[in-house]
Amino acid sequence: MILSGFDSQIVLIALLILPGLYFLYRKIISKKKKEAIKFSNLEFIKSAEANKRKSHRDLWLLFISLAAIGSMIVGFANPHIPLAQSKEGVNVVLVIDVSGSMQATDYKPDRLEAAKNSAKTLVESLLPKDNAGIVIFGTGATTAAYLSPNKDKVLEKLSNIAPTNGETAIGDGLSLGIDMATSIQNQKKVVILLSDGVSNAGVISTSEAISFAKSNNIQVYTVGLGSKGKTLVGYDFFGSPQYAELDENTLKSIADKTGGKYFKSVDIKTLNEIYQNISSDIKRETEETNIKDWFFIAALGFFFLQFYLRYGRGRIIQ
Repeated sequence: MILSGFDSQIVLIALLILPGLYFLYRKIISKKKKEAIKFSNLEFIKSAEANKRKSHRDLWLLFISLAAIGSMIVGFANPHIPLAQSKEGVNVVLVIDVSGSMQATDYKPDRLEAAKNSAKTLVESLLPKDNAGIVIFGTGATTAAYLSPNKDKVLEKLSNIAPTNGETAIGDGLSLGIDMATSIQNQKKVVILLSDGVSNAGVISTSEAISFAKSNNIQVYTVGLGSKGKTLVGYDFFGSPQYAELDENTLKSIADKTGGKYFKSVDIKTLNEIYQNISSDIKRETEETNIKDWFFIAALGFFFLQFYLRYGRGRIIQ
């Protein structure tokens, strides 16, 4: 057991009493021996061995008493140990690109549906204390599911997300995701941004969104969606082919500067693996748990042990 802290450390000063009591005991025993030697006689010599055994028994009883007192003192100091779980959970916000390029069919049935299915796996893997929320962005950004511990409600909203024919406002989407992540305080905050395009719309730049994330101590994981080679997404007014373009440099910059990670997805398999890795990669802060009752119980146990050894059927003092 590793103690991580005490609420009342000054109380631990009282532990100095224990060695004091021990040395006081030794001084008293030594004094008694000297007095006995002065008035030694044949009867004293006969009982010397018996007194030696009794001295050992008394010493053990002293140690048990000191252990009981020490346990009480530590208990009053309110000790804590860290547990490998999050006390308040984690705020996880998914920021999903729904621009026109997400309708490309290189992922089956299309990019957006593949992203939604993978995101579902991540939401289902979150712990009960975690909160999940969803932001979508195209030409602008909007909330698809408010931050909530109700994962079923979030999944319902996720399934209802539909693509748009808009452009890609990464800065707006990221900023709204950060704002959502901070809506519930006292929890670790993580934003997962998925996009398959180049930021070409919105009123907030990606650099401003990055600064917003850093000022709120939010990790941003970014996922770049795009298969190898060019992916046709449609034709413009003049009949010219339009291809999906992935801006990996921007996504890498967002992740690097906020303490997150960048992942590149080239097919449905890698996309699923990415979301699974992100779920396991989320660092959860340890919970400080008060264990003072353990020490009070130990003190009570030492008291009853001494009582039994003194007066019980197996008493060691006759």
